[in-house]
Amino acid sequence: MANQEHLVLLKAGAVTWTEWRQKNPQIQPDLSAANFQGDNLRGANLQKVNLTKADLSHALLVRANLSHVDLSGANLYQAKLIEANLSAANLSVANLRGATLTQADLSHANFIGADLSEANLKEAAIANAILIGTELKDANLRGADLGAAKLIRANLAYSNLVEANLIAADFCKANLYEANLIGAYLYKTNLCNANLSHTHLTGAYLLQANLSEADLTGANLSYAHLQGANLAGANLKDANLKGAKLRGANLSGANLQDAIISESM
Repeated sequence: MANQEHLVLLKAGAVTWTEWRQKNPQIQPDLSAANFQGDNLRGANLQKVNLTKADLSHALLVRANLSHVDLSGANLYQAKLIEANLSAANLSVANLRGATLTQADLSHANFIGADLSEANLKEAAIANAILIGTELKDANLRGADLGAAKLIRANLAYSNLVEANLIAADFCKANLYEANLIGAYLYKTNLCNANLSHTHLTGAYLLQANLSEADLTGANLSYAHLQGANLAGANLKDANLKGAKLRGANLSGANLQDAIISESM
């Protein structure tokens, strides 16, 4: 449970809280399981605070510093975290459904088992984050940086990943059904055994990507850059590869039944 003294200090306002933290840098505040539902915590310094299982639903956390914070199991439903710093934070099993995280720093954060469905992560920095098994259905990740992030078995069905940076990210066995990846950067990205059926990949950069055994049924890969990509054993039935650049791609064992192929060199 939360330390009542720490809770009172934060509830007293930003000035009081900031002054106390500056005078007591050695103390790591305990605000676990505290109720901040709908509270205004804009710009608050919550670095290294224990917020496990805290209720921050609908809270205003714009530009708040939550770096290295333990938010495991916390409720952040529809919280406003615009431009917030959550680098290296622990958000495992946290509820972030419908939260606004535009331009937030989520690099190196732990989202294992978290719910980010319908969250707005537009232009967020999520590089090197751990999102194994994370729920991201209908999430807006347009222009986000997910470089080297781990999204193994994550659910990204219907998500918006237009022009996102997914270089060297790991999407092995992830669900990207009908996701929008138009113009996305997937250089050396691991998509083995991923569900990419009916996914929009027009103009996507998939150079040297691993798509072995991936399900690309009905996917739109028109004008995609697939040079050197590994498509061994992939299911490309009914896929649109019109204008796709396939030089050096490995298509051994791939199912190309009824696929549209017109390679552009």
